[in-house]
Amino acid sequence: MDLIADILLAAGAFGAGFYCFILSRRLKKFNNLEKGVGGAVAVLSAQVDDLNRTLTAAQQTAAASAETLSDLTMRAEEMSKRLDLQMASLHDVPAPPQTPKPQHAEPEVKSPSEPLFTRRALGTN
Repeated sequence: MDLIADILLAAGAFGAGFYCFILSRRLKKFNNLEKGVGGAVAVLSAQVDDLNRTLTAAQQTAAASAETLSDLTMRAEEMSKRLDLQMASLHDVPAPPQTPKPQHAEPEVKSPSEPLFTRRALGTN
C-alpha cells in the first residue's frame, strides 16, 4: 500500500512540475516586450503619457484663448456703450435745413436716326 501511495505521490509531483514548466513558458511569451501583452501594455502606457501631455497643452491653450476672448468681449461692450452714447447725442443735433430742388425740365433724349455702330465690307473704304 505504501508503494502505491509513493508512486501516486511521485506522479503528482511530476505532473505539477510539468504544469509549472508549461506555465513558465507561457508567461515568458505573455510578458515579451516585443510581441506579447507586455509590449502592448508598454505601448499603451507611452500613448497615455503622450495624451496626457497633449491634453495639458490643449487646456493651457484653451485657457489663454478664453482669457483673450474675455478681454475682447469687454472691449466690445465698452465700444457698444460709446456708440450708444454717440447715437443718442446725434438725436440732439438739429437737422440741416433742406433746400428745395429747382423745378426745371429735364432735357428730352432723342433717339438717333442712324445706328451707333455700322458694318463695312472689308474691301471698301
